[in-house]
Amino acid sequence: MDRKKELKEQYRRMKPAMGVFSIQSKVTHKYYLEGTTNLKAGMNRAIFQLNFGSHPNHELQTDWNEGGQEDFTLSIIDELPYAEDLTAKNYKDEVLELQSIWEQKLRLEGASFY
Repeated sequence: MDRKKELKEQYRRMKPAMGVFSIQSKVTHKYYLEGTTNLKAGMNRAIFQLNFGSHPNHELQTDWNEGGQEDFTLSIIDELPYAEDLTAKNYKDEVLELQSIWEQKLRLEGASFY
């Protein structure tokens, strides 16, 4: 029983990587950026939605339907570090701000977005 409690506590303390990921078309070179407090889960969710035709970005979904996953590159653009103090903090605003910063940077380089 102690081992089970220990594992639950370890899981509760886990800090998933958070930040911004991109899905970029190899054909149109357009970017879809998303900021999330859990990069792995966010990327998995986006791929799942695209594979099953339910992604909220209809233009991205259309291009995905036409070419499939092999026409896209998924990558982590930037990760947001956790605060040094171990207080519980909601990082959602920071992640959205980081996403906005990357959109601006990429626009200056001439990128277009979904």
